[in-house]
Amino acid sequence: MLRTKEILTAIGALGCAIGIGFIMQNSESAQAFYGPTEIERPEELPELRGASAANALLNVQEIKLTSAEFDTSPNLPQPESEVVTVSTPSSVSDAPETYGSIEVTPAPLCEIAASARPVAAAMVDLNMQAPCLPNERVTVHHNGMIFTVTTSDQGELSLRVPALAQEAVFILAFTSGEGAVAQTTVEELADFDRSVLQWKGNTGFQIHAREFGADYGSTGHLWDGAPGEIADAVSGNGGVLTRHGDMNAADPLLAEVYSFPKAHNARSGKIALSVETEVTDANCGLEIEAQSLEIQPDGGVKTQNLILPVPDCDAEGSFLVLNNLLQDLKVAGR
Repeated sequence: MLRTKEILTAIGALGCAIGIGFIMQNSESAQAFYGPTEIERPEELPELRGASAANALLNVQEIKLTSAEFDTSPNLPQPESEVVTVSTPSSVSDAPETYGSIEVTPAPLCEIAASARPVAAAMVDLNMQAPCLPNERVTVHHNGMIFTVTTSDQGELSLRVPALAQEAVFILAFTSGEGAVAQTTVEELADFDRSVLQWKGNTGFQIHAREFGADYGSTGHLWDGAPGEIADAVSGNGGVLTRHGDMNAADPLLAEVYSFPKAHNARSGKIALSVETEVTDANCGLEIEAQSLEIQPDGGVKTQNLILPVPDCDAEGSFLVLNNLLQDLKVAGR
C-alpha cells in the first residue's frame, strides 16, 4: 500500500510540474517567463553624447528593481489518505486490428527517462532519453532557473547544470506537455556562492565578475569570453562562469551562472558583480528583460526582475553596465 501511495504521489507531482513548465514555456507574455511579480521600469537612460564611438560605457546606477524571496523546497501534492487499487493490465499485447487485407499494429508509447547525479563543484550531470522525440525543444526548470535546450537526433540530452538547492529537482518539459523529473542531493552546495542571470532571446546580457580587484581583461575578470575553469572552482583558485541554453533554438531561454568556492578559497576581499549588455542591431531601440537569482544564506533564493530600455541604433557598440542587479560578494579566506 505504501509503495502504491508513493507511485501515485510521484505521478501527481510530475503531472503538476510538467503542466506548469508547459504554461511557462508557451506563453507569449513576459509575465509567464518572469512570474506574476510586478516589474518596475528603470529611469530613462541619459542621452548619449558621442555614442557612435565604439565601446562607450554607460554606467546605469539608479535602476529600480523589484525583489522577492521564496523557499527552495518543491511544492509537491500530499498523498491521499485513501488509495484505490486497480487490477494490473495483462503483459500480453492485444491482437493487431485488421482492415481488409491490411494489418494495423498499435504504435508503441514514448518512454521518457531522466536521471541526475551530483558531480564536483556542486554541479549536476543531467541526462534524459526520449527516443521518440528527436530534435525537440525542451525547457529545463530548476529552483527558479529556466533555460531551453534541444534533444539530439536520438532524442537524448546530456547536460551539466549548477545546483541551486541541496535537494535538487529538475523538470524537463517538451512543448507537447510530455516530460520527466529527476532529483538528486548536492551536499557541496553550501561550499559555493552562486548567482544567476537569465533572459530570453538575443539580448546580449552578460555577467561580469571581477575577483579581488581585478581590472577588465586581466586575470580574475570572468565573463562569457573568459569564463574560467571548473577545476579552479574545485581547487579554490577562482570562480567559474557557465552558460546554459541553446542559442540556436527559436525564442531561446538562456541563463548564466557564476559560482565561487567560498569554503575552499584562501583569499579575502570583494568580488564585484555586474550585468552588462552591448548595444547591437538586435537589441537597439528595444526594451529587454532579464531576471537575477541569488542563493541566500538560509537556502532561499532572492529574485530581481529588470526591464531595460536600450538606446537607439546610433549607439551601437556602446555597453550598458548595471551595477545593482547582482549583489557583490564579500569573501573571507579560510
